[in-house]
Amino acid sequence: MQIIFGVFFHFIGGFASGSFYIPYKKIKGWAWESYWIVGGIFSWLIVPPLAAWLTIPGFTDIISHTEGSVLGWTYLMGLLWGIGGLTYGLGVRYLGVSLGSTIILGLCSVFGALIPSFYYDLFPKEGKDTFSMMIHNSWGQFVLLGVLLCVAGIVICGKAGMMKERELSSANGHVEKQANQDYKFGLGILVAIISGILSACFNFGIEAGKSMADTANQIWQAAHPGQGNFLYQNNVTYIIILWGGLTTNFIWCMILNARNKTFGDYTDKKTPLLKNYLFAALAGTTWFLQFFFYGMGESKMGNGASSWILHMAFIILIANMWGLVLKEWKGVSKKAFATVIAGIAVIILSVLVVGYGNSIK
Repeated sequence: MQIIFGVFFHFIGGFASGSFYIPYKKIKGWAWESYWIVGGIFSWLIVPPLAAWLTIPGFTDIISHTEGSVLGWTYLMGLLWGIGGLTYGLGVRYLGVSLGSTIILGLCSVFGALIPSFYYDLFPKEGKDTFSMMIHNSWGQFVLLGVLLCVAGIVICGKAGMMKERELSSANGHVEKQANQDYKFGLGILVAIISGILSACFNFGIEAGKSMADTANQIWQAAHPGQGNFLYQNNVTYIIILWGGLTTNFIWCMILNARNKTFGDYTDKKTPLLKNYLFAALAGTTWFLQFFFYGMGESKMGNGASSWILHMAFIILIANMWGLVLKEWKGVSKKAFATVIAGIAVIILSVLVVGYGNSIK
């Protein structure tokens, strides 16, 4: 039952992440950098401490009594993760939506899922899964198989996306010409690798700040003996990680506001200001919920390869499902449509394999 609950919580988190951008589509008259940072203030500054306040009594004391080096590494991982998110857009620009997203998400999945286990092979710590343990145990072998299947599913979805782009672009010579102008494979691969690695730093941030989550867990267990791990233990760690993400994104969005002369968006009465702020707040809050529920799933399954790969798999799955619901695949060939369905099916299979691996652990 613990594994089932863990998978369920990861699904809700994936649904939030795969759905958060939809409210942004309702914003009118604002530049990307304006609504992105307004939503980000809710994602990274307002909602995380509110969630911690609602779930972890005395969370500020936990942070204040944490070693400076732990806070520093956790913040740094958040800072690097923020850079990964920003370079994602460049990777997509230079490689195309399908190929860029495929490479970045694939790298993020693999690095985020496996690097902590390699780290604990070099620096063993009690209670942490190492790559050697996974290789030499049947449960770990199933988890690794699930990781490979997830990557395969991502590649298949990316292939479908490339087919879609090619089919739709061929109907519009200008679009195809513009796409060829932006396409820079060498630079795109470099940016995609950087983005994929740095995007995985969120998972490393959770590991770096694990002592804060452990403290919250110990306090809760002392007050609730025999009731397992604390579902919301990671909420205190998120505060520090997301401060790093806020720093990166705030600086970049302010630079874009200055460059594009879009500071006026925040007070432009010609736009539906109230609705814009509300939709941005909704998007930002929904974005944070992915990690709120990730923490709940991780408390049931542990912060190993399985939790991260389930999180990534569900994000990809839900995002593709929204693409089907919103008819983004309308007008493409049956072959392209069948390919994306096959990719989604492989991702679902990877989730089941990872879940099974955890169930026999």
